[in-house]
Amino acid sequence: MAPRSFFRTILWLIDRWIFRDSNKLPRKLPFFGVLPAVLFTYNKLHDAIVEHLQMIGRTSYLIKLPWFVNMDIVGTVDPDDVYHVLIANFANYPKGPEMKRIFDVLGDGIFTSDFDPWKNQRKLARLLINHQRFQKFMVKTNWDKVELGLIPVLEHFAENSQIVDLQDVFQRLTFDTTSKFITGYDPGCLAVDFPEVEFAKAMDEVEEAIVMRYFLPENVLKFLSFVGIGRMKTTSKAYATLDQAVAKYISMKKEELKKGNKSYEGDDNGEGFDLLTSYVKEGERMGMVFDDKFFRDTILNLMIAGRDTTSSGLTWFLWLVSTHPEVEKKIREELKASISPSGEEDEKFRIFKFDEIKNLVYLHAALCETLRLYPPVPFQHKTPLKPDILPSGLHVTPKMKVMFPLYAMGRMESIWGKDCKEFKPERWISERGRVKHEPSYKFLAFNAGPRTCIGKEVAFTQMKAVAAAIIHNYNIQVVEGHPVIPNVSVILYIKNGLKVRVTKRWK
Repeated sequence: MAPRSFFRTILWLIDRWIFRDSNKLPRKLPFFGVLPAVLFTYNKLHDAIVEHLQMIGRTSYLIKLPWFVNMDIVGTVDPDDVYHVLIANFANYPKGPEMKRIFDVLGDGIFTSDFDPWKNQRKLARLLINHQRFQKFMVKTNWDKVELGLIPVLEHFAENSQIVDLQDVFQRLTFDTTSKFITGYDPGCLAVDFPEVEFAKAMDEVEEAIVMRYFLPENVLKFLSFVGIGRMKTTSKAYATLDQAVAKYISMKKEELKKGNKSYEGDDNGEGFDLLTSYVKEGERMGMVFDDKFFRDTILNLMIAGRDTTSSGLTWFLWLVSTHPEVEKKIREELKASISPSGEEDEKFRIFKFDEIKNLVYLHAALCETLRLYPPVPFQHKTPLKPDILPSGLHVTPKMKVMFPLYAMGRMESIWGKDCKEFKPERWISERGRVKHEPSYKFLAFNAGPRTCIGKEVAFTQMKAVAAAIIHNYNIQVVEGHPVIPNVSVILYIKNGLKVRVTKRWK
């Protein structure tokens, strides 16, 4: 028997023993601890954590891994623990070398850096993203992509009565816009013929491989690769593809700036104020010289953050709205009122302007509710520098990971009430009819504390523009029998995409 077949057989037998009694928690094995249980629940990991927490009746738990792993995991959904780790005792919980190992593709970028390097990167990134010209550039880029990219694709599938994968559409859309925001170039990924873009494909492959590193050490990953489990072999090629694509962007930008093709100040719409140009020019102004590695790491960090979180949020949002007609109706009524309070001019095709949708309460609430139930980044973890005691009572040491399963947090009665599993935008609206703000350590979709997402408003701007255009102009119906299951990846996507039929509302 070939080695891989032999190991697969052994693992199957272990699986049968671990889960032979469905009414009990996963069994521990001598020497291996609960590691096999983690592996065998991997494909349904998010819901398995929810079920485990409900079964033990607590908000935190300890996962004892085998001695050769040299690392245990403390999982918690307790908001007090989150506040303690991410805010109150922030200095004791840096990203650390473990985060660099897991996200090695991101190099020394803003999401894996600590201390002064992180502070300096964050300060500059926030300065550029909040700049008035970048804000104008972002709004125009979003509007143009909806009009010239999204609408033609939806019109095509509606007119030809063809099924389309909305998740693929949103990934392409956000890949194009994020590329434009960061590098100034639109790769044209969103088009009727759905061209294959190697850069985007490589990002998908890398993200699927990364999530296993949250739970498994390097030696275990190498073993799984040997027996044919996991994606270790395919990631090296994907890494090379990412490096080549980013190097091309950097080279093109340097050549463009050398020739003086664009003014850094841009035009009235902010054109020419992409982040790569801004980094180069701000560096020169401040007397700093950024090397290609800095640009490479910065581009990849911002690309993954900008493309994937927004496309994930949009995918789950459209699925939830399309399966909750009462929510869809309320959003349409709110959109109608925003453009024509009298209702006289709303019955026609329209792409909404930013000023028309930025303050819509119910649309914002529905997006927040989506992110509560389906957070784009489903896991966060930290490792303490020094031993600590969490508010929930668990002791943690530098040889432990403190894990926050965000998917499970959104499904805890102790946090969100008995209706926690319901899609209910009203929970985000106050009695006065305004958006209700929840503490970031309870609603963790945009992180909390000093590392709160600096692109939060960029994400909401894009999601609102896309959501308004689709809900006002089209009917979306999920294909009957299409399974909607969360994928286990560093980004929470739908495992098999979101297959839908699109029909026009206006003739």
